[in-house]
Amino acid sequence: MAASAPAAEAAEAKVLLYGDSLLAGYGLSVENGFMAQLQSALDARGIDAELVNASVSGDTTSDGLSRLEWSLGVEPDAVILGLGANDMLQGLSPSQARENLNAILSRLDERNLPVLLLGMRANRGLGPDYVESFEAIYPDLAARYDALLYPFFLEGVALQTSLNQPDGLHPNERGVARIVESVLPLVEDLIERANR
Repeated sequence: MAASAPAAEAAEAKVLLYGDSLLAGYGLSVENGFMAQLQSALDARGIDAELVNASVSGDTTSDGLSRLEWSLGVEPDAVILGLGANDMLQGLSPSQARENLNAILSRLDERNLPVLLLGMRANRGLGPDYVESFEAIYPDLAARYDALLYPFFLEGVALQTSLNQPDGLHPNERGVARIVESVLPLVEDLIERANR
């Protein structure tokens, strides 16, 4: 029994979900949103972690930057960062989005918080220059800050009618389940980093 005592005494990792409507669970019941489904998946694997959702529907990277310090008041051990989709949907400058995300990651780095960065793709209708500039943000910043990277949050779900809500932008319960299944290994890696 003594050998298991250190594990039993290990502190639960608190993971902050910090993003927009995709992480906030827009259009879904609380139990079907990303946080609840991810928490259930972690619990099922016996991973001791508490998810705290500080995501706000409609937030741009600028909004996320402006409320960061307040949100960090929960004192997380790690952060899942998913911002940028609304910048893209509004056609805002990729360079500004990069600057804002860089500032967020810099502040998280100062606090020695491990990060899982959720990438986003740009609508091809915005033109090749915009698409290239926007999509380069995530791998570039992940490399710069040694963050874990999930290249495209909606991988396997985007443009799939059966996996999205009627607006075609937000995943439904089944879509969220697919995302959780795909991103779970990286979330486990994130929690391992938090527990080091």
